[in-house]
Amino acid sequence: MCAVVAQPGASGGPVLSGLPGLSGTAAAAEGPTPYALDEEAGPANGGTGTGDAGQLDGGFTYSDSIEPGQKLFYQLDLDDSENGYVSATAVPELESLVDYGDKITVTMQDGDGKDCDSEQARVLPTGDYPQPLTAYVSRTLNGKEYGACREDGTYYVIVERESKPTSSPDAWDLELRFLTEPRLKAGGSTKAPEAWSSDSPGPSDASGPRAGGAGFSAATSLDDGEWTAEIRPGESLFYRVPVDWGQQLFAAAELGSSDGNGMVTGAMSLAVYNPARGLVDSTDTMSYNGEPKWTSTDPAPPVNYANRFSSTPGKKAMRFAGWYYLRVSLNPEVGDKFGQNAYDLKVRVNVEGDAVDGPEYNGPAEEFNVSDGNQEQAVDGDNADSGAMTLVAVGGIGTGTMLVLGLGGWALLARRRDAGR
Repeated sequence: MCAVVAQPGASGGPVLSGLPGLSGTAAAAEGPTPYALDEEAGPANGGTGTGDAGQLDGGFTYSDSIEPGQKLFYQLDLDDSENGYVSATAVPELESLVDYGDKITVTMQDGDGKDCDSEQARVLPTGDYPQPLTAYVSRTLNGKEYGACREDGTYYVIVERESKPTSSPDAWDLELRFLTEPRLKAGGSTKAPEAWSSDSPGPSDASGPRAGGAGFSAATSLDDGEWTAEIRPGESLFYRVPVDWGQQLFAAAELGSSDGNGMVTGAMSLAVYNPARGLVDSTDTMSYNGEPKWTSTDPAPPVNYANRFSSTPGKKAMRFAGWYYLRVSLNPEVGDKFGQNAYDLKVRVNVEGDAVDGPEYNGPAEEFNVSDGNQEQAVDGDNADSGAMTLVAVGGIGTGTMLVLGLGGWALLARRRDAGR
């Protein structure tokens, strides 16, 4: 019995993998993938103003591209009983030039042009190499009965790109995700917890290979353990971890040893994002001289609905249960100093604390919860998109035949999906 899985490659086409959890490995010989756009994404068609803004619908992912100095406008509809979250991930090409301060700014406005929220994601001085930049904005109903961004109606999201003159003028791919969260049935506490454990736990007994995915939609599922993979200079790998209400997430990554001489500052970065792709914490100051080196994000507070009322961005991001994402990026300079080969990577994940009952939403929680199925996916190491296009060849049916059928089915599903939009 032979399994054939169609997964997205660098250009959005399929890459074949024989096992779950190995997204992108078939393309390793050709070099790393900058970012795998969601194969379910529809065209966003960002406009030049509110008059021709592209429409975003809740629960969907969209793709677009953005030029230096460009502003793209998108519109969405929100009623007065839901919170809305829109994330934007911008992807410079691996061979492009970026500079400190190159950035995207994402802003949400109500129909009267009043800002609801704004966030930037920028190239940092210790990580001035091409890697995915992700920012998110929200319209959050905080219990008040007045103020901007309270009414139901049309809202706008503006994505703006700023680049230095020395940076490559190429367009960046753009992936947008729009999620909604229902209000609570009854008012709860608006005071965020002020104390939590900051003691990082040791490694878990569980371990094994878990190759990372090439994007949020292809992220490899992890549970507690120390997981091994390979990462190439310039590559970004994505993982996801189910974190329930009342639980704490600890994340760390180790770059293995290598031959060569020199020192690379900002050799590897590690970032943690919440289920709406909002940044929880990141670190990109790890120096590397060829010896094994660990880096870790700061301990985050337990997941709590009231965290959204905190003034601290990282704490504010731990506002709901669901899949939390890890991104590990390796500086291309490591390849220049120590060789253009794959490097050993360890990713350590600890989810501490017992799950507690979450808030009572006035509607389906959708992606803001952890199900038994999510826990099983974490144990099995499934990719976020695994199982969508898996075909099994049995007996005399050859792999080539099944591949043709798989690609045909993939195209048919894409046509049906487009027709349903």
